[in-house]
Amino acid sequence: MRDSAYDQIPRGVGEIDHRYGERVHILNDVAALTMVSRIGHPDSVQPAVNRMLGRCYERLFLAAVNTVFPHVQAEVPTRMQDALPGAAYRGPIVDPKTRVVLVGLARAGTLPAYQGFELLHDLCAPSGLRVDHVSMQRRTDEAGRVIGVDIGGSKFGGGVDGAIVILPDPMGATGSSLSDAIDLVKALPGTPRSIIGLHLIITPEFIRRVTSQHPYAHIFALRLDRGTSSADVLSKVPGASSDETGCNEVQYIVPGLGGVGELINNSYA
Repeated sequence: MRDSAYDQIPRGVGEIDHRYGERVHILNDVAALTMVSRIGHPDSVQPAVNRMLGRCYERLFLAAVNTVFPHVQAEVPTRMQDALPGAAYRGPIVDPKTRVVLVGLARAGTLPAYQGFELLHDLCAPSGLRVDHVSMQRRTDEAGRVIGVDIGGSKFGGGVDGAIVILPDPMGATGSSLSDAIDLVKALPGTPRSIIGLHLIITPEFIRRVTSQHPYAHIFALRLDRGTSSADVLSKVPGASSDETGCNEVQYIVPGLGGVGELINNSYA
Protein backbone atom coordinates (compact mmCIF):
# COMPACT_ATOMS: atom_id res chain seq x y z
CA MET A 1 0.00 0.00 0.00
CA ARG A 2 1.08 3.57 -0.63
CA ASP A 3 1.31 6.12 2.20
CA SER A 4 -0.13 9.48 1.09
CA ALA A 5 2.31 11.26 3.43
CA TYR A 6 4.98 10.82 0.75
CA ASP A 7 2.93 11.90 -2.26
CA GLN A 8 4.22 15.47 -2.19
CA ILE A 9 7.66 15.99 -0.68
CA PRO A 10 8.49 19.71 -0.80
CA ARG A 11 11.76 20.75 -2.34
CA GLY A 12 14.29 23.00 -0.71
CA VAL A 13 15.81 23.51 2.73
CA GLY A 14 15.64 26.14 5.46
CA GLU A 15 17.17 29.42 4.27
CA ILE A 16 17.65 32.90 5.71
CA ASP A 17 15.56 35.74 4.34
CA HIS A 18 17.32 37.81 1.67
CA ARG A 19 16.78 39.80 -1.52
CA TYR A 20 19.34 38.15 -3.81
CA GLY A 21 16.92 36.09 -5.86
CA GLU A 22 15.58 32.57 -5.84
CA ARG A 23 18.79 30.91 -7.04
CA VAL A 24 20.81 32.09 -4.05
CA HIS A 25 20.44 29.72 -1.09
CA ILE A 26 21.98 30.77 2.24
CA LEU A 27 21.19 27.96 4.62
CA ASN A 28 19.60 28.42 8.02
CA ASP A 29 21.70 25.75 9.72
CA VAL A 30 23.06 26.45 13.21
CA ALA A 31 25.03 23.20 13.34
CA ALA A 32 26.81 24.13 10.12
CA LEU A 33 27.41 27.70 11.31
CA THR A 34 29.00 26.28 14.44
CA MET A 35 31.37 24.10 12.44
CA VAL A 36 32.26 26.92 10.03
CA SER A 37 33.09 29.18 12.96
CA ARG A 38 35.28 26.46 14.46
CA ILE A 39 37.13 25.96 11.17
CA GLY A 40 38.08 29.64 11.25
CA HIS A 41 39.12 29.74 14.90
CA PRO A 42 42.87 30.42 15.33
CA ASP A 43 43.26 27.26 17.41
CA SER A 44 41.77 24.91 14.78
CA VAL A 45 44.33 22.65 13.10
CA GLN A 46 44.46 19.38 11.19
CA PRO A 47 42.93 16.82 11.22
CA ALA A 48 39.92 18.60 12.78
CA VAL A 49 39.76 21.20 9.97
CA ASN A 50 39.24 18.68 7.17
CA ARG A 51 36.88 16.57 9.27
CA MET A 52 34.62 19.57 9.88
CA LEU A 53 35.00 20.64 6.26
CA GLY A 54 33.60 17.28 5.20
CA ARG A 55 30.62 17.61 7.53
CA CYS A 56 29.91 21.13 6.29
CA TYR A 57 30.07 20.03 2.68
CA GLU A 58 27.79 17.09 3.34
CA ARG A 59 25.14 19.59 4.40
CA LEU A 60 25.76 21.68 1.28
CA PHE A 61 25.60 18.71 -1.07
CA LEU A 62 22.40 17.43 0.51
CA ALA A 63 20.85 20.90 0.31
CA ALA A 64 21.62 20.97 -3.42
CA VAL A 65 20.23 17.45 -3.86
CA ASN A 66 17.00 18.31 -2.04
CA THR A 67 16.54 21.53 -3.99
CA VAL A 68 17.82 20.93 -7.52
CA PHE A 69 18.24 17.21 -8.27
CA PRO A 70 15.48 15.37 -10.14
CA HIS A 71 13.24 13.02 -8.13
CA VAL A 72 11.38 9.93 -9.30
CA GLN A 73 8.70 7.78 -7.73
CA ALA A 74 10.05 4.38 -6.71
CA GLU A 75 9.12 1.15 -5.01
CA VAL A 76 12.03 -0.19 -2.95
CA PRO A 77 11.57 -3.57 -1.20
CA THR A 78 12.74 -3.89 2.40
CA ARG A 79 14.02 -6.88 4.32
CA MET A 80 10.59 -7.09 5.93
CA GLN A 81 9.22 -8.57 2.70
CA ASP A 82 10.17 -12.03 4.06
CA ALA A 83 7.75 -11.48 6.95
CA LEU A 84 5.18 -9.40 5.08
CA PRO A 85 4.96 -9.93 1.30
CA GLY A 86 4.98 -6.63 -0.56
CA ALA A 87 6.73 -4.68 2.23
CA ALA A 88 8.39 -1.77 0.42
CA TYR A 89 8.97 1.95 0.56
CA ARG A 90 6.85 3.63 -2.09
CA GLY A 91 7.57 7.29 -2.70
CA PRO A 92 10.09 9.77 -4.12
CA ILE A 93 13.82 9.14 -4.33
CA VAL A 94 16.67 10.92 -6.08
CA ASP A 95 16.68 9.81 -9.69
CA PRO A 96 19.59 7.33 -9.76
CA LYS A 97 20.18 8.13 -13.43
CA THR A 98 21.17 11.70 -12.54
CA ARG A 99 24.51 12.61 -14.11
CA VAL A 100 26.80 14.79 -12.01
CA VAL A 101 30.10 16.44 -12.89
CA LEU A 102 32.05 17.78 -9.93
CA VAL A 103 34.70 20.39 -10.71
CA GLY A 104 37.46 20.63 -8.13
CA LEU A 105 38.86 24.17 -8.09
CA ALA A 106 42.43 23.69 -6.88
CA ARG A 107 43.44 24.06 -4.31
CA ALA A 108 40.69 24.70 -1.75
CA GLY A 109 37.97 23.01 -3.81
CA THR A 110 39.72 19.72 -4.56
CA LEU A 111 38.96 17.95 -1.28
CA PRO A 112 35.28 19.04 -1.19
CA ALA A 113 34.87 17.75 -4.75
CA TYR A 114 36.00 14.28 -3.70
CA GLN A 115 33.91 14.44 -0.53
CA GLY A 116 30.87 15.08 -2.73
CA PHE A 117 31.94 12.34 -5.16
CA GLU A 118 31.89 9.83 -2.28
CA LEU A 119 28.55 11.06 -0.93
CA LEU A 120 26.77 11.04 -4.29
CA HIS A 121 27.66 7.40 -4.86
CA ASP A 122 25.02 6.64 -2.22
CA LEU A 123 22.38 8.44 -4.30
CA CYS A 124 23.28 8.11 -7.97
CA ALA A 125 24.58 5.40 -10.29
CA PRO A 126 28.41 5.42 -10.22
CA SER A 127 28.57 5.45 -14.01
CA GLY A 128 27.00 8.92 -14.01
CA LEU A 129 29.50 10.56 -11.63
CA ARG A 130 32.73 12.30 -12.63
CA VAL A 131 35.34 14.60 -11.08
CA ASP A 132 37.08 17.21 -13.25
CA HIS A 133 39.83 19.61 -12.23
CA VAL A 134 40.74 23.27 -12.69
CA SER A 135 43.90 24.85 -11.30
CA MET A 136 43.56 28.56 -10.60
CA GLN A 137 44.89 31.21 -8.29
CA ARG A 138 44.35 34.87 -7.59
CA ARG A 139 46.28 37.48 -9.55
CA THR A 140 47.19 40.50 -7.44
CA ASP A 141 48.75 43.91 -8.03
CA GLU A 142 51.64 45.46 -6.09
CA ALA A 143 49.26 46.52 -3.31
CA GLY A 144 47.94 42.98 -2.88
CA ARG A 145 44.56 43.77 -4.45
CA VAL A 146 42.97 41.02 -6.53
CA ILE A 147 42.90 42.01 -10.20
CA GLY A 148 41.92 38.68 -11.74
CA VAL A 149 42.43 34.94 -11.79
CA ASP A 150 45.23 32.95 -13.39
CA ILE A 151 44.14 29.53 -14.72
CA GLY A 152 47.09 27.18 -14.61
CA GLY A 153 45.36 24.34 -16.40
CA SER A 154 42.29 22.14 -16.46
CA LYS A 155 41.34 18.52 -17.05
CA PHE A 156 37.81 17.70 -18.16
CA GLY A 157 36.72 14.13 -18.76
CA GLY A 158 34.14 14.87 -21.43
CA GLY A 159 31.05 16.94 -22.13
CA VAL A 160 28.37 18.13 -19.73
CA ASP A 161 25.17 17.67 -21.72
CA GLY A 162 22.28 16.99 -19.34
CA ALA A 163 24.57 16.81 -16.30
CA ILE A 164 24.34 18.72 -13.05
CA VAL A 165 27.68 20.50 -12.73
CA ILE A 166 28.78 21.23 -9.14
CA LEU A 167 31.67 23.52 -8.31
CA PRO A 168 32.69 23.36 -4.63
CA ASP A 169 34.71 26.46 -3.70
CA PRO A 170 34.81 27.11 0.06
CA MET A 171 35.36 30.88 0.02
CA GLY A 172 33.31 33.05 -2.32
CA ALA A 173 34.97 36.46 -2.03
CA THR A 174 34.85 38.35 -5.32
CA GLY A 175 33.27 35.69 -7.52
CA SER A 176 36.02 35.84 -10.13
CA SER A 177 37.21 32.25 -9.62
CA LEU A 178 33.75 30.72 -9.80
CA SER A 179 32.71 32.89 -12.73
CA ASP A 180 35.81 31.96 -14.74
CA ALA A 181 35.34 28.27 -13.90
CA ILE A 182 31.73 28.41 -15.10
CA ASP A 183 32.97 29.94 -18.35
CA LEU A 184 35.21 26.88 -18.80
CA VAL A 185 32.23 24.59 -18.19
CA LYS A 186 30.12 26.48 -20.72
CA ALA A 187 32.81 25.90 -23.36
CA LEU A 188 32.49 22.11 -23.00
CA PRO A 189 30.29 20.11 -25.39
CA GLY A 190 26.62 20.04 -24.44
CA THR A 191 24.31 22.01 -22.14
CA PRO A 192 24.26 21.26 -18.41
CA ARG A 193 20.98 20.55 -16.68
CA SER A 194 22.07 22.85 -13.83
CA ILE A 195 25.21 24.59 -12.58
CA ILE A 196 25.70 24.81 -8.81
CA GLY A 197 28.31 26.55 -6.66
CA LEU A 198 28.78 25.24 -3.11
CA HIS A 199 30.47 27.50 -0.57
CA LEU A 200 31.16 27.78 3.14
CA ILE A 201 31.03 31.59 3.03
CA ILE A 202 30.04 34.13 0.37
CA THR A 203 30.02 37.93 0.24
CA PRO A 204 27.67 40.44 -1.39
CA GLU A 205 30.40 41.15 -3.97
CA PHE A 206 30.50 37.46 -4.86
CA ILE A 207 26.73 37.26 -5.23
CA ARG A 208 26.55 40.36 -7.43
CA ARG A 209 29.22 39.11 -9.84
CA VAL A 210 28.02 35.53 -10.18
CA THR A 211 24.32 36.37 -10.47
CA SER A 212 25.00 39.05 -13.07
CA GLN A 213 27.39 36.97 -15.20
CA HIS A 214 25.69 33.60 -14.73
CA PRO A 215 22.07 34.24 -13.69
CA TYR A 216 21.03 30.61 -14.31
CA ALA A 217 23.54 29.23 -11.76
CA HIS A 218 22.51 28.19 -8.25
CA ILE A 219 24.58 29.37 -5.28
CA PHE A 220 24.48 27.47 -1.99
CA ALA A 221 26.31 28.80 1.08
CA LEU A 222 26.39 28.17 4.79
CA ARG A 223 27.15 31.78 5.71
CA LEU A 224 26.95 35.29 4.29
CA ASP A 225 29.74 37.61 5.46
CA ARG A 226 29.20 41.34 4.94
CA GLY A 227 31.50 42.52 7.73
CA THR A 228 32.88 45.57 5.92
CA SER A 229 29.38 47.07 5.61
CA SER A 230 28.11 49.94 7.73
CA ALA A 231 25.99 49.37 10.81
CA ASP A 232 23.00 50.73 8.88
CA VAL A 233 23.47 48.20 6.08
CA LEU A 234 23.95 45.37 8.56
CA SER A 235 20.61 46.22 10.14
CA LYS A 236 18.82 45.59 6.83
CA VAL A 237 17.73 42.35 5.20
CA PRO A 238 20.61 40.93 3.15
CA GLY A 239 20.43 42.12 -0.42
CA ALA A 240 18.29 45.16 0.38
CA SER A 241 21.18 47.65 0.11
CA SER A 242 23.52 48.23 -2.82
CA ASP A 243 26.19 49.34 -0.31
CA GLU A 244 26.72 45.87 1.15
CA THR A 245 30.32 44.72 1.25
CA GLY A 246 32.13 41.76 2.75
CA CYS A 247 35.68 42.12 1.42
CA ASN A 248 38.54 44.24 2.72
CA GLU A 249 40.87 46.33 0.56
CA VAL A 250 42.74 43.24 -0.69
CA GLN A 251 39.56 41.23 -1.31
CA TYR A 252 39.72 38.91 1.69
CA ILE A 253 36.44 38.05 3.40
CA VAL A 254 35.54 39.77 6.68
CA PRO A 255 35.10 38.20 9.20
CA GLY A 256 35.96 35.20 7.02
CA LEU A 257 38.09 32.23 8.02
CA GLY A 258 41.60 33.08 6.87
CA GLY A 259 43.40 31.15 4.17
CA VAL A 260 41.21 28.05 3.74
CA GLY A 261 43.39 26.61 0.98
CA GLU A 262 46.31 26.76 3.37
CA LEU A 263 44.30 25.24 6.20
CA ILE A 264 43.02 22.33 4.12
CA ASN A 265 46.47 21.48 2.82
CA ASN A 266 48.39 22.36 6.01
CA SER A 267 50.49 24.69 3.93
CA TYR A 268 51.39 28.33 4.49
CA ALA A 269 53.23 29.11 1.31
